[in-house]
Amino acid sequence: MIGATYAGVTSNEHLVDAVIALSVFYKGFENLGGFEKLKVKSPNLLLMVGLFGLIHGFGLSTRLQSFEMGDGQMLAKILCFNLGVEIGQILALIPIVLIISFAKKYPQFPAFYKAVNSYLILAGIGLFAYQLYGYFFGH
Repeated sequence: MIGATYAGVTSNEHLVDAVIALSVFYKGFENLGGFEKLKVKSPNLLLMVGLFGLIHGFGLSTRLQSFEMGDGQMLAKILCFNLGVEIGQILALIPIVLIISFAKKYPQFPAFYKAVNSYLILAGIGLFAYQLYGYFFGH
C-alpha cells in the first residue's frame, strides 16, 4: 500500500473493488469445499492470502489516493490510514471469532457454517456485479 501510494500507482476503483469482490466469493467457495467438489486441488492458502492481501492493499491505496491529503507528512498519513484499517478489522473480527467459537459447540453449527459461506458467495457475486455496473455505467 505504501509503495503504490508513494509511486502514484492506481487503477479504476470499480475494477479493483470487483477483484476484491471475487476474493469474497473465493473464500466462501473454498470454505464450502468447492474445489473438492470440482475435483480440483485447492490453491496454496499462503499464496492466496498473500495475493488477496496485495489486491486489498492496492484497493486501499487507490481509495487513499482519491482523497486530498496535502503535501506534508505523507508517510505518517499513509501509516495512520493503514492503522485505522487494521484496528477496524480487529474490532470487527473479535465478535466474529467469539460468535464462531460459541456456535461451534452446538449441533446446528454445520448449517450455520454453510449458510454464512453461502451468503459470502452471494455477496461476492453481488458486489462484483455492482462494481462492474459502476465501471461501465457509473460516473
